[in-house]
Amino acid sequence: TFAGRIPVCKGVIAFASTLRECEDELRSTLEDWILLGLKLGHSLPVIDNIDLNKEPTLEPMDTL
Repeated sequence: TFAGRIPVCKGVIAFASTLRECEDELRSTLEDWILLGLKLGHSLPVIDNIDLNKEPTLEPMDTL
């Protein structure tokens, strides 16, 4: 059995019978964790210089 976790993302953990399955499960768990955090307005950790806590900026339509 393989286990994986992402320490900066509290509660993101996965278990599977192969390493590949564990990676896939961990990726899926992280995705769900991020989506739920965004929906609930939680502060998310910056991962690999990706900061999902910033408010999106909108460009005027005439720039397209």
